[in-house]
Amino acid sequence: MKWKQIGHVVVINEDLDDVSNFLKIPGVNTVVKVGNINGKTRKPDVKLLYGNQTETIHKENNCLFKLDVSRVMWSKGNTAERIRIARLVEEGEIVVDMFAGIGYFSVPLAVHSKLKKMYSIEINPEAFHYLNENIILNKIQAKVKTFLGDSMEIAPNLSADRVLMGYIGNTQDYLQSAMDCVNEGGVIHYHETVPEKIMSKRPIERIKKAAGERNVNITKQRIIKKYSPGVVHVVVDAKID
Repeated sequence: MKWKQIGHVVVINEDLDDVSNFLKIPGVNTVVKVGNINGKTRKPDVKLLYGNQTETIHKENNCLFKLDVSRVMWSKGNTAERIRIARLVEEGEIVVDMFAGIGYFSVPLAVHSKLKKMYSIEINPEAFHYLNENIILNKIQAKVKTFLGDSMEIAPNLSADRVLMGYIGNTQDYLQSAMDCVNEGGVIHYHETVPEKIMSKRPIERIKKAAGERNVNITKQRIIKKYSPGVVHVVVDAKID
């Protein structure tokens, strides 16, 4: 059984009759089971096992994230990736986060880097609500502008030095929009779930196809985590000229 603590909530992936061991963890007063994450809005299937306070504030990398675990997802596996990207952002950069959620990447980048502006796009109204709450909570209103809607339509109207594609599913369908958004010499951070045997081939081929005649320089590829047997979640850093 897998479990994680998010603020005062423990999230598990199995149905349990006895959750008393989790309630011994300091500060924990609610336990939920989370099943599938569904659709473009990434809404979780949630069953309340104990307590009733599913809205919480979680602290990570010296950032605060307010969320309701029954309404929006939380991805713990990307913790190291969030801070890695924050360290890559150079002073004065304009960044577009195509799948902002509650601010998983947008918040730590705005808090820990000297970026000029962050444009954060989110399609789920409930996640968008918490994205704006977290911007206020972390006092980064001057740095971040949010958009509610589909990044496939919004991103091409923006210009960025760095584009974050921190979503897995049909991410490849959004690559053209990312290309339309990224400036010459800018970087796209492209996420994909891919069979391990072709992880060094398929994501890169998809990036190059979307780039068309633009030059692509792959600067880094790394595994975020194991996704399922034989399948990994990878991120590819691609400089686009």
